Amino acid sequence: MAEDSLRIEDAVNETCPWSGKPIAADSLTRYRGAVVGFCNTGCRDKFETAIRHFEASLAARRMEASMGGTAE
Repeated sequence: MAEDSLRIEDAVNETCPWSGKPIAADSLTRYRGAVVGFCNTGCRDKFETAIRHFEASLAARRMEASMGGTAE
């Protein structure tokens, strides 16, 4: 994804969800079609890592359920 194509004025938030500080133009990402801002690239990267982790866990549960396993 080209982060440089994301614009701070399109962000759905004004403060970083991790720190509560104002978002920065170099710390944006796209999530479910929306631009989300963070106070720095470290917070943005932490968010992206968390999302990948949760999506992988959800995919594993869906796969287990589709194969007749138990999914909670």
